[in-house]
Amino acid sequence: MTETIQGQVLHVIPPDELDDHDLTPGLQELAESRYVLVLRRGGHPSILELVGAFVRRRPIEAVTVVTNQRVDEDEEVTLTVETTEMAGVYVTAASAPDR
Repeated sequence: MTETIQGQVLHVIPPDELDDHDLTPGLQELAESRYVLVLRRGGHPSILELVGAFVRRRPIEAVTVVTNQRVDEDEEVTLTVETTEMAGVYVTAASAPDR
């Protein structure tokens, strides 16, 4: 299933640093030689959005995206992604593994 995710890049793991991080085996295998991005879904929240999330006890969602694109931290991105079997982990549609 394909969807569009917009978010602020919180953290980037480049392909050459994948072994330096404690990734789950499934994520490590999925990433192989691609970038792993951690995004704050919806982008950088305003003060009002932060207060609303706190009051509703609804945390701002972070998601993980595996992609071929090189992206820098703090960038706002819009990506077309496909879901994976891992909760909260997506693969950009262009970099999805061959089926």
